[in-house]
Amino acid sequence: MPRRTATMLASTLVLISLLCVGVVLPVPYSEMSPGPTVNTLGEDDGEPVLQISGHQTYPTSGHLNMTTVRVTGADYRMNLVEAVYGWLAHDNVVVPHDTLYPDGKTEEESSQENAEEFTQSQESAKVAALRELNIPVTSRTVVATVVKGSPAEGLLHAGDVIRSVDGTPVKEPGDVAELVTKRKPGQKVAFTIVPAKEAAAAEKARKEPTVTQKVVITTAKAQDDDRAIVGIQAGTDHVFPFTVDIKLADIGGPSAGLMFALGIVDKLTPGSLTDGKFIAGTGTIDDQGKVGPIGGIEMKLVGARNAGAQYFLTPADNCAAAAADTPDGLTLVKVGTIDDATKSLEKIRKGDTKGLPACTTG
Repeated sequence: MPRRTATMLASTLVLISLLCVGVVLPVPYSEMSPGPTVNTLGEDDGEPVLQISGHQTYPTSGHLNMTTVRVTGADYRMNLVEAVYGWLAHDNVVVPHDTLYPDGKTEEESSQENAEEFTQSQESAKVAALRELNIPVTSRTVVATVVKGSPAEGLLHAGDVIRSVDGTPVKEPGDVAELVTKRKPGQKVAFTIVPAKEAAAAEKARKEPTVTQKVVITTAKAQDDDRAIVGIQAGTDHVFPFTVDIKLADIGGPSAGLMFALGIVDKLTPGSLTDGKFIAGTGTIDDQGKVGPIGGIEMKLVGARNAGAQYFLTPADNCAAAAADTPDGLTLVKVGTIDDATKSLEKIRKGDTKGLPACTTG
């Protein structure tokens, strides 16, 4: 066999061997890619995404699309060939597996966490939207969680409204721990609550709950210091003057908050926020309407542009990364609050696009 032919044959066999190894060799990486986008003004599985009752609503047009990122599962292990392909592909990002699933978190645990964040983002979106429209929203402190095996187990329950601790009115969640720690471990502390069932019934009837209950709990010592604890996590719940439901399946995480809030504002006000245009965006939102950063901005930009978006509402803290790799035909709009977003939408409606707050790489 000629030397050149033998060399080519040997090289080919080595390449085939490397490819075979690459296909079976797992690597500690996961892949992120553009996920689906959903119009918050539209429908999902035949149902309106935003369902409002008990208050006048108005017709809407155009798109206010939330965007998502698709990720490989916690149990899936990429092989070397897939990782290299992902690194080379423009629309995908390969990241260390622990970035998406830290501390050995399972896919089920990650999904549960994402579901909880999604639920919280919906709540904050409702609050932010109504406050943007100067519609009053009542806040109250509730039992968010009860630690298994703690003194409070069986005595307090998630959803119980905490009115006072040892006779002192509770105004915010932080008050609860402060009042409990005034006791010493082993001492009793008295909670005045509205049971969760009674609170839910009163909220449904749009009435102030009248049934209260006194619960006395013997405190225990915290594991890491000498504080007195009862074993609950207090949180904030809101009472809305009418019903706002968000119906969207198979979506998790907090990053749709801004777009949900804008969709609610659009439905509750005359006219159209978009003037029929296709606007997408992302961003967490808190009860005060502040927009926070999210992960996977590059993939969300690609997903939005592929869906037909013309403008993308971008959290201020994500602007530099977004501006570094913006798909052609997509205009980035920098937002820090829901008020920023509504003012920018007004500029878009008027055609004053030169006045839009832009994202820059600097």
